[in-house]
Amino acid sequence: MTMSRVAGCGAAAFAILSCTNTYTGVSGFPADSSLALVLVAQGLSFPLYLTTPPGDTARLFVVEKGGTIRIIQHGQLLPTPFLDISSKVTKGGEQGLLGMAFYPDYATSGRFVVDYTSPIGTAGAGTSVIAGYHVSADSNVAEPAESVILTVDQPYTNHNGGMVTFGPDGMLYIGFGDGGSGGDPQGHGQRRDDLLGSILRIDVSGASGYAIPPDNPYVGMAGIAPELWDYGLRNPWRFSFDRANGDLYIGDVGQSALEEIDVSVAGAQAGLNYGWNIMEGSNCYSLNTCNQTGLTLPVVDYTHANGCAVTGGYVYRGAAAPAADGVYFYSDYCGGWVRSFRYQGGQATEQTDWPLLSTGSSVPSFGEDANGELYILAASGRVYRIVPR
Repeated sequence: MTMSRVAGCGAAAFAILSCTNTYTGVSGFPADSSLALVLVAQGLSFPLYLTTPPGDTARLFVVEKGGTIRIIQHGQLLPTPFLDISSKVTKGGEQGLLGMAFYPDYATSGRFVVDYTSPIGTAGAGTSVIAGYHVSADSNVAEPAESVILTVDQPYTNHNGGMVTFGPDGMLYIGFGDGGSGGDPQGHGQRRDDLLGSILRIDVSGASGYAIPPDNPYVGMAGIAPELWDYGLRNPWRFSFDRANGDLYIGDVGQSALEEIDVSVAGAQAGLNYGWNIMEGSNCYSLNTCNQTGLTLPVVDYTHANGCAVTGGYVYRGAAAPAADGVYFYSDYCGGWVRSFRYQGGQATEQTDWPLLSTGSSVPSFGEDANGELYILAASGRVYRIVPR
């Protein structure tokens, strides 16, 4: 896959394959070798995401960029895809089949959601599609019928977001980038009258379509899209909820200088403005309008001396490595390294570098299984699990 960048290497959510992994260590970050990687599966085609149905400890579901979802069952990669929508999906650049999420009641409803880009659209660069599917009588194969939940036309081919996940509240959260190009030329990051540059929160518990949760922060406000949960984001490629306390961690891909991780504490104010394109990370991006009033700045950012496109991960809540409980892991697509921190008192503490968690390849995503164990996906087609050394 070849991807374009407006400024520098890796504005993409999962960046550019021509970027080489040159990471040799991060100055100032203490290294920890207490964790390592074990190979779970290989031979996948650009795996972008991994998840499992609630309570399913036998299978891992892996999203492939080209439009298929594969199953790893008891350590074996099954030959037949769980879902194949490759004929519907735009595969170039930062587009493709980008995410999936199982309904909390999947064991009884058999329903799940996918996020993909379609070539059909009115804005010139296709459309992001959030669609519902249903498992068939064969638990390892989905029905082909699709129920479209939501669509957003994309003005450019990059910054499409791609993350969909159910929060602890049972609502569906969706991440969309700012529409693409460079510098947010259409101002979607700071606009609240559309769905781009934002994380949405919708209720998909009905038979079709979606409803607006009545406690969304902008319900009933004129000129503001009621689906919005947070905004001011450039491309929230991967975000996740801490399964222990509901805190939301967002990896937001930067422009040309800084990559950032944002944290929203569960139960705190919704409708946060993370600052793009007034800010890039903790720095002013638009010098003429750098009014930081009301902005929520990142808890961690880093320069492009160490990477190009942040890959948000998860807070570890598994049982295999109890010393890592409460530690948030993240990576960078071009850097290939893995770092972590512990969020305490509103700050990132215990910032650590993990040399034995490097895959030697670009890292488009992490994954989490039903037990809270964490996985790292490599663009080379491999899936690894994080384990105690």
